[in-house]
Amino acid sequence: MMGTQRVKFTFMTQLVKEPIIYRLGQEFNLVTNIRRADVREDMGWVVLELDGDDTEIQRGLDWVAAIGVRVDPVSGDVIEG
Repeated sequence: MMGTQRVKFTFMTQLVKEPIIYRLGQEFNLVTNIRRADVREDMGWVVLELDGDDTEIQRGLDWVAAIGVRVDPVSGDVIEG
């Protein structure tokens, strides 16, 4: 079943420069829509909407967590107005 999920990823130093969001889209056939982000040299976070097959979304989130990214659910729309 197709679905949409909003999540927040928090990256620590060694992962900031890795193309994690690109790989998430490519390897799990997901559309990634960045809604808000703050990326610095030593850490960063990004709020994403993930669109795709529910099973692939879950597989992708499991992969992201397994490589060391903190994954938190987000409710509601993070962009006002």
